[in-house]
Amino acid sequence: MKRQSRERQDRILQFLETYNQENGYPPTVREIGKELGIESTSLISFYLAQLEKQGRISRDPAISRGIRVTQAELPHEVHTLREDTFAIPYLGTIVASAPINAEALPGDETVEINQAFFGRDLESLFALTVKGDSMIDALVHDGDLVILRQQERVENGEMAAVWLTEREETTLKKVYYEGRQVRLQPANPSMDPIYVAANQVRVQGKVVMVIRRLA
Repeated sequence: MKRQSRERQDRILQFLETYNQENGYPPTVREIGKELGIESTSLISFYLAQLEKQGRISRDPAISRGIRVTQAELPHEVHTLREDTFAIPYLGTIVASAPINAEALPGDETVEINQAFFGRDLESLFALTVKGDSMIDALVHDGDLVILRQQERVENGEMAAVWLTEREETTLKKVYYEGRQVRLQPANPSMDPIYVAANQVRVQGKVVMVIRRLA
């Protein structure tokens, strides 16, 4: 269940050691993400936080190349959660009414979820808080927490976090593939859809659960 996370952590450690040997200094978070094929700096920060908790690395948050591999190799028992819960990365706030710059998302926090709702593929999940009311007819309100599964494509009409490459922004909308363009449809009759060239749209994750904010 946690094998993918462990494999990525081990790959990060190996890359840190190799990069430092070849260059004389450690890589940045972006360089680690490029090596692993992961665009989300927040997800890389999550894995680094787990490695730091295990004592396998140390980090200086004041500098961009402040990651060091330590000599201590502790077990992989990172989470002290109940058996029915699992910690996933919490990546901050996504605007459901207009695109925002995804680089504004923080990345060291986690959210605990119940494993029973999500099956076996837990390592690909992450959480975002919704800001805005463009998805209210899909029962997604301002302040709600959405759980997403990392994937690069969704079916027509499914809700997803979408990266707009030309604008360098992300947004939460229903996705419709229409030939050479993609329609990003709000679930609010007072708002117009966003039309974007298909080659400028990159799905970051599909919404698999909405957790309602009660107050």
